[in-house]
Amino acid sequence: MILITGGNGQLGTEVRRLLDERNITYTATDATELDITDKAAVDSFFDANKPELVYHCAAYTAVDKAEDEGKALNELINVDGTKNIAEAAARVGATLVYISTDYVFGGTLPIGEEWLEDAPKNPESEYGRTKHLGEEAVKDSGVNYFIIRTAWVFGNYGANFVFTMQNLAKSHPTLTVVNDQHGRPTWTRTLAEFMTYLVDSKQAYGFYHLTNDAAPGEDVTWYDFAKEILKDTDTEVKPVDSSQFPAKAKRPFNSTMSLAKTKATGFEIPSWQDALASMMAKGDLRENKDAAKGEIKK
Repeated sequence: MILITGGNGQLGTEVRRLLDERNITYTATDATELDITDKAAVDSFFDANKPELVYHCAAYTAVDKAEDEGKALNELINVDGTKNIAEAAARVGATLVYISTDYVFGGTLPIGEEWLEDAPKNPESEYGRTKHLGEEAVKDSGVNYFIIRTAWVFGNYGANFVFTMQNLAKSHPTLTVVNDQHGRPTWTRTLAEFMTYLVDSKQAYGFYHLTNDAAPGEDVTWYDFAKEILKDTDTEVKPVDSSQFPAKAKRPFNSTMSLAKTKATGFEIPSWQDALASMMAKGDLRENKDAAKGEIKK
């Protein structure tokens, strides 16, 4: 049995769609079907269903709320929930694929350099702290794991930067977007394909980084991303620095992660521009995101 946690989320839905296309059966759960913060419920579910593979897509991702009003829930889901899933997966002998984030690193890496998988961790936000603790919980559980760190996620099935820019452009002739935060966007489809690729091609367990690719020497900011999203519109996109958009959670100024280890597996990573074009060609699929074939466990 394949289990997908967070099955109705942006990434979980993408993974479901991918498995549907391949006619692979799975069971997906969301918070209403399986409360991952309830250890007894998780243990009971795993004992009854004995999954062999777990795609752990469930996460708390409200980065700013995690600093105050959502702090407790952020801790429960990203730390306790992940620990419950990892320990249960280890007990039944399942392989675990856990999605983490560039936020586990600090903002100290010079622009132009890339984070390696084993770089020191220095999270500067509550979200980053809990995702790092989630990584540690997976490692400590004894489960066979793939931990994939990603960044700047966008896709067809959930609220994200692409839809935000498109919606704002409908009523704003000019938009300002920060140009001092650097990284690479990640299409959920590319991420889902890599998640399954690691398992199917029997890669070595451990940490991997996955974003869409950029040309050698290309420096990508949120401003560049916005320009590409709106390049076929009349909306003007202007660059500003982050001080113009104060936020509760500190954002990394360099989120660029090395893709060398991932490329060495043989996985082909589309450019972020090609990924964006493919995503936009599919359109907004959020209204029918639940129309996947796999079972949502009740």
